[in-house]
Amino acid sequence: MSAIFKSPPILSFTEMANSISELHQAHAHMLKTGLMEDPFAASRLIAFSATNTSSQSVAYAHSIFTRIQHPNSYTYNSMIRAYANSPNPQHALMVYEQMLNDDHLFPDKYTFTFALKACASLRGVKEGRQVHGHVIKFGIGYDAYIWNTLIHVYANCGCFEIARCLLDGMPESDVISWNAILSAYVEMGLMDFARGLFDEMPERNLESWNFMISGYIGVGLLDEARRIFNEMPMKDVVSWNAMITGYAHESRFDEVLVLFEKMQSGKVKPDGRTLVNVLSACARVGALSQGEWVHAYVDKSGIDINGFLATALVDMYSKCGCIEKALEVFDSTSMKDISTWNSIIAGLSIHGFGEHALKIFSQMLVNGFSPNEVTFISVLSACSRAGLLNEGREMFDLMVSVHGIEPTIEHYGCMVDLLGRFGLLEEAEELLRTMPHKEAPLVWESLLGACRNHGNLELAARVAKKILDMDPQDSSGYVQLSNIHASMGRWNDVTEVRRKMKAQGVSKDPGCSMIEVNGVVHEFLAGEGIIKPSRLEI
Repeated sequence: MSAIFKSPPILSFTEMANSISELHQAHAHMLKTGLMEDPFAASRLIAFSATNTSSQSVAYAHSIFTRIQHPNSYTYNSMIRAYANSPNPQHALMVYEQMLNDDHLFPDKYTFTFALKACASLRGVKEGRQVHGHVIKFGIGYDAYIWNTLIHVYANCGCFEIARCLLDGMPESDVISWNAILSAYVEMGLMDFARGLFDEMPERNLESWNFMISGYIGVGLLDEARRIFNEMPMKDVVSWNAMITGYAHESRFDEVLVLFEKMQSGKVKPDGRTLVNVLSACARVGALSQGEWVHAYVDKSGIDINGFLATALVDMYSKCGCIEKALEVFDSTSMKDISTWNSIIAGLSIHGFGEHALKIFSQMLVNGFSPNEVTFISVLSACSRAGLLNEGREMFDLMVSVHGIEPTIEHYGCMVDLLGRFGLLEEAEELLRTMPHKEAPLVWESLLGACRNHGNLELAARVAKKILDMDPQDSSGYVQLSNIHASMGRWNDVTEVRRKMKAQGVSKDPGCSMIEVNGVVHEFLAGEGIIKPSRLEI
């Protein structure tokens, strides 16, 4: 009776390793027991190390690889594959060349497939041609998997004629072969060519349809994407997410909510990406009941609320007026990231809870999170809304001197608003004169508004002139200066400002607002004294 080979237990431990430190333990044990002298065991350690494509793990696998006197084909293939999937695919070709120079080894179809994948990642058509030549030399050019990979290489390098010749020359092409060219057209934004190939395809799978949808969305043609989406015989969560994400990025939030309702009717289970985009839409249009439904769905499905999802829920409740619910979600989230902290600070700021926002900011620092630009916009805004002058000055100084963050226009705007509330107009003007962002009319408009509130007509005129010099078509400068003159009873000056405004062809943009009533979002547009409601069902 022949003996049954059993893999050493340490290899099973290595295969289940979740960290580089556990790989170190396995390696140390194999060195101590002499198992590293066994080519099979050594190659398995390299393979398991290389499976994790982080730069640290791949570098560690390579360090083991260089200490093996006679690597086998499996070992070489493991290293080539690891580098092909890493941020440094050029190293895969270096190992591939080293293997070719080993007289005792011959590359197989896996070797060529991994090497070609590296060529595709590098868009290296020259290298791809060389590997193609090796494939022919070793007589395995008719392997379907290698053939498809070659098509992918040439298409990814923009050599579409060669890719198409390979496609047409295949004994039996399949949908993977066609998708290799289709995906390259899409990635390069060549949607006319992509559409032509798509129409020509003898067979399509879900990936084919999704390529077209994401391609049209990528070049901003959402209506074309929607037409493809509507024609799909079957949709998966990727299809729905592509359209929902596309609408969300284009701020077409009403269509996000309508599409999400259709997704539910289609019995397609949403994932985290879906829910984050839907919650973002709810926040933007004030659709509280829809946002609450999403929250209930998350709880019912047992989905962990952390990261992006926690941030989206906090943001939704804050912007829909439920700061208590936002705080409840924030407090119950065990795994917070910087975006989650920023979201609750911004929410507290919007609702005027400046001191509470600063308290949360302090907790964030204690928990080891480093604030970023967005954090300080929310913190300074909180100080401004709550009238915390000294705290605002302290936060602005902290941002620059301690955290080394260069103030943006938004930070200067918050400080101008804060100083303006206390009538410190000259200090605000001096701050803006030291600002490196010279063309920033919105920040100067904030100072102009403060001048109006405090009746400082002389400074207001000076600021308004600067705004109009920066942008003669900006209606805010004219309107605010006119209002200042009106509040002072200077009607001749009001008439003159309006005359100049009319002469420049400048008009004030109409206001727009949305409100949700019984699951229906109503949009109101103010124009020429008329309020025009529009109905949007969600």
